[in-house]
Amino acid sequence: MAKSAGLGVAITKSVLLHGVVGALLFASMEFVPSKDMVIELGAEEIDIIEAVAVDQEQVQQQVQRIQQERDAARRAEEQRVADLERRAREAEQRSQREQQEQRRQEQERRRREAEARAEQERLERERQEAERRLEEQRAEERRIEAERQRREEERRREEEAARQRAEQEQQIQERMERERQERERARQQRVLSEVERYQVLIRQTIQRNWLTDPSMRGRACQLRISIARDGFVTNVQVIDGDRAVCESARAAVLRAGSLPVSSDPDVYREMSNITLRVEPNL
Repeated sequence: MAKSAGLGVAITKSVLLHGVVGALLFASMEFVPSKDMVIELGAEEIDIIEAVAVDQEQVQQQVQRIQQERDAARRAEEQRVADLERRAREAEQRSQREQQEQRRQEQERRRREAEARAEQERLERERQEAERRLEEQRAEERRIEAERQRREEERRREEEAARQRAEQEQQIQERMERERQERERARQQRVLSEVERYQVLIRQTIQRNWLTDPSMRGRACQLRISIARDGFVTNVQVIDGDRAVCESARAAVLRAGSLPVSSDPDVYREMSNITLRVEPNL
């Protein structure tokens, strides 16, 4: 009985020892003591350890296994930390790349905005230049149109002045023509009157030099007489009439030798070759 009771106590102590070792190992996984830290065990724990020395090899194996598990956990933790650091670096690199991309995009955006502003300014300058050229063109067109209108107005004024001058000249010409015609009519009237008067005088001269007889009564003759400027008869032609009357009338003209003639050139021109119808005064 005493031996069984001792074995039970030994088993109980072994269980407690394993529990304590397990607790220590578990604690060592969460908290790794420094080399300066000292674990103090009581007298009862020392007795228990001594009592279970027979299980030391098993405990050692378990400790090694736990140590291996702890090493594996540590390596896993280190791997996890390395992975975290790697992911952190990757995240930092991504962040840097994203920041660089953002900066690049911002620079690109600013560049595009600057180019857009430059293009807008260029278009605005071109628009202003086009408006300036258009305004200059319109001003030139207005100047040309004004010059054309001025020339057209000047041409109209010149044409109007020329028309008025032509009308005045025509009126003057018409007035002069009327005056000339009036003078001509007056001259013709005067000349005719003078010619008629000299015809009467010539007939009287012919009658004075005409030798007639009663047989000539009621008979007539038409003569064409050419007269020099001094009245000298240069030629006498019988145009028509009784032969005897014409011969005697012609002889009378030649007998007179000279006939009355006007000193007026116009009157003489009408009388230089005069045609007369003569009848003897019986």
